[in-house]
Amino acid sequence: MPNTVTHIDLLRHGEPVGGSSRFRGQIDDPLSDKGWAQMRSACGTRPWTRIVSSPLLRCRAFAEELAAAMGLPVELDERLKEVGFGAWEGRTRDEIHADDPTLLARFRRDPVGLRPAGAEPLADFVMRVGAACEDLVARHAGERILVVAHAGVMRAVFAHALGVPLDALYHIQVGNAEFSRYRHEDGRFTLLAHGLKQL
Repeated sequence: MPNTVTHIDLLRHGEPVGGSSRFRGQIDDPLSDKGWAQMRSACGTRPWTRIVSSPLLRCRAFAEELAAAMGLPVELDERLKEVGFGAWEGRTRDEIHADDPTLLARFRRDPVGLRPAGAEPLADFVMRVGAACEDLVARHAGERILVVAHAGVMRAVFAHALGVPLDALYHIQVGNAEFSRYRHEDGRFTLLAHGLKQL
């Protein structure tokens, strides 16, 4: 009987050019030198049989480098892009605070109802990320998969896989170049670890 246990490691990209203080969402910034170093350091062991990445450069460039070193192809999935922040795209937290000192705090309390103008609805975002996860385990059962993506994507997996409420997602800290590790078996995801700085 074939192995039906699938392991998925999600790795957030490292620091982008310009640092992490702004809402870049789907802006396609590359990794900084520090970001490259963070990601190379995070991947000490390389147990994966497949690498899947967000198509955004801060994820894709490292995924392609690692895949070349391991002799693996990279699969890009548009559904693994970061959540769209609408009017906040490209703006720093300081800039938003200057416009309205209460806005960010209110957003953290109600990230579902107080989306920035034009932002992707959080429920839609979780649905697209969840669909990508389900496709992965359906098509690649029994493999060890590395997914290189974004903090928002990793939070969306918490919602999809574990039922974390949408309004609690921004209470989950996801650092640059940190891992979450899941097992999928018998139709269920199990979180094995979160916040790992190295594998």
